[in-house]
Amino acid sequence: MRQWLIPVLAGVLAITFATGAWAASSTSSSSTRSVADKLDKAESAIDAGSYQDAIPILEDVVETDPENASAYNLLGFAFRNLGDYGKSETYYDQALMIDPKHKGANEYLGELFLKLDQLEKAEAQLARLDDICTFGCEEYDDLKAAIETYKTGGNN
Repeated sequence: MRQWLIPVLAGVLAITFATGAWAASSTSSSSTRSVADKLDKAESAIDAGSYQDAIPILEDVVETDPENASAYNLLGFAFRNLGDYGKSETYYDQALMIDPKHKGANEYLGELFLKLDQLEKAEAQLARLDDICTFGCEEYDDLKAAIETYKTGGNN
């Protein structure tokens, strides 16, 4: 009589866990879409040069998703373009603590170092990108070009 009990309990447990996993993934999927939508909105503001408008959107993203390296990177970018280099570096560092291989944060931190006349640190970021981008990448090319421009006395 007990032999039928084990398959029934296993079936009940399977249904229970599957339902819970589906509900969790449904909620997570909705949250992920919301974060992606906010990142898109912030990137649009940044592309339009509205750095100040992007900041509260990005702060909302990192409050919702504190492990979002891309949001911290964009915060660093916005603050750098507003001239607040201290906050900019803090946010790039946060992005790189979360994801040391984040190409954008490595590039932008290197560009910040050029703004601060710290060529050696910018070159160190370029070396990191060289390691990260095995077959090359846009971020490496952009930072390399910025360093070459800096060395020739161009705008940084």
